[in-house]
Amino acid sequence: MPSLELTEPILRDEWVERCKEGDHRAFAELYEKYARAMYNTSLRIVANPADAEDVLQEAFTDAFRSLDDFHYKSTFGAWLKRIVINKSINQLRNRKMDLIDIEKTHFGYLPEEETPDEDEIQLKIEDIKKAVLLLPNGYRTVLSLYLFEGYDQEEIAAILRVSHATVRTQYMRAKQKLLGLIKQGT
Repeated sequence: MPSLELTEPILRDEWVERCKEGDHRAFAELYEKYARAMYNTSLRIVANPADAEDVLQEAFTDAFRSLDDFHYKSTFGAWLKRIVINKSINQLRNRKMDLIDIEKTHFGYLPEEETPDEDEIQLKIEDIKKAVLLLPNGYRTVLSLYLFEGYDQEEIAAILRVSHATVRTQYMRAKQKLLGLIKQGT
């Protein structure tokens, strides 16, 4: 059976087009439409409300300045989200994120550790959010990009400029640490 390709072009966004024409009300509308989601995306990565707010403002400023470079190869929201994620990661880099490239260390493989039984853990959304915020920056970033933002491990490796093995290891460790924190009741 032949594979189907999506050939449907992305529709032009009226608010984006009005922004390109300099309509100030359209800028406000786009901001209102996307600000909360983009703030939450950044907060999941940087884990600091003030930093997430800074990222949000910088991302919108850059996006509005670069609207002429937006050519509907994706939706405006997806394009903006990519800007927010990149700025969030840069914010962490400025804080010297705790990622260790496993291929550049003497540590090969992780020893098998006892993994908490996921079925026994009562997962509550607020407990998970609190536990995620307690993770080290590197763990939290990889976990957020993978679970919440939907990036695969290869994409995360490219975004963070580390090896796929590092991302895989950080994700496994983050998951174990997160499950442990939840089990402890944070």
